[in-house]
Amino acid sequence: MNTNKSNAELVKLLKNDDMSAFDIIYKKYSRRLYGFVFRYTKQESDTEEIVQEVFIKVWKSRDKINIYSSFESFLFTVAHNATVNLLKKRATEQKYVEHVKSLQHVDETYELTDEIHYNELKDKFQSLLNELSPRQREVFQLSREEGLTHKEIAEKLDISVYTVKNHLVTTLSFFRRNLDNGLIVSGLFVSLFL
Repeated sequence: MNTNKSNAELVKLLKNDDMSAFDIIYKKYSRRLYGFVFRYTKQESDTEEIVQEVFIKVWKSRDKINIYSSFESFLFTVAHNATVNLLKKRATEQKYVEHVKSLQHVDETYELTDEIHYNELKDKFQSLLNELSPRQREVFQLSREEGLTHKEIAEKLDISVYTVKNHLVTTLSFFRRNLDNGLIVSGLFVSLFL
């Protein structure tokens, strides 16, 4: 195929599922897009991923590309938007990493009294668990320890989903009423295990 075709001609061919037109567009723009994206990401792997994503989007949305508008603007707008999205994602990931590090710092300053309170609460929880009816205990353990959904529990125990929900609501309410709210760790314990 003639590589000297205009963008409008290439886009027309592309809209007709012409792979050779796509190849020409790729060869014509991939390096420029790579340079454009790399200025923002400063990461080769991220840049390669974004450039690949741009060309996948071009191929998938080829029938929607406007022949009469600037194809180059379209291409670089898609690249810009993909880059911004990735940078936002990376910023969120960085905040998460910093949050986890701050939690680790809290763990390093963990006091013995907190461990004692936690163990007291754990013992109390086990004692309360033993007070449940066998069916409530079974439903609770399948939900919290094995991570089964309400539907999976219902099928396993041959009971209705409504009955499963009822057991869990009753059990959680029982735990909340009977756990010592004065303990510092109880809030954390409840959020982790209940």
